[in-house]
Amino acid sequence: QLVALVGPSGSGKTTTTYLVPRLYDVDSGAVEIDGRDVRRITLASLGRAIGVVTQETYLFHATIRDNLAVADGEASEAEMVAACRIAQLHDAIAALPAAYDTVVGENGLRMSGGERRRLAIARAILKGAPIMILDEATADLDATTANALWTALDPWLAGRTVLIIGHEAPVDVRLDRVVSL
Repeated sequence: QLVALVGPSGSGKTTTTYLVPRLYDVDSGAVEIDGRDVRRITLASLGRAIGVVTQETYLFHATIRDNLAVADGEASEAEMVAACRIAQLHDAIAALPAAYDTVVGENGLRMSGGERRRLAIARAILKGAPIMILDEATADLDATTANALWTALDPWLAGRTVLIIGHEAPVDVRLDRVVSL
């Protein structure tokens, strides 16, 4: 399912999603994946099963290629390009003098906020996890780029469990459910 968690700042959207990969544990009740309490699943297994694009994008002072390889060290050039095409980033990378071998700077300093966010999305795509958490995934993008991103992501998200966090539900995404916090 594709589920949007929406609400004002401070309403607990991000905190709620932190319960799924056990960055926090519940005080009562349970968070379950396929009917199984996440507290009974190893953290390593949860880490493999869940891809996260956080509000704050973390990049290494390394090349674009190296930052993508964090998700899958075995990813081929073609897989990296395909992920970046879905994330609406490939054309911008291809225009750089060193393309995928461009050093992004400390925490992506040499990239715009939208480029950093799209690189994080490409990294999550490469990971290919069956559960995706997209926290304000299009926050730094203009409407045209955000629409193109959601259109490109749509077929890739099929068959995955996806939590989309935002202040309001994205209108150009086929959501199964909207939860207001």
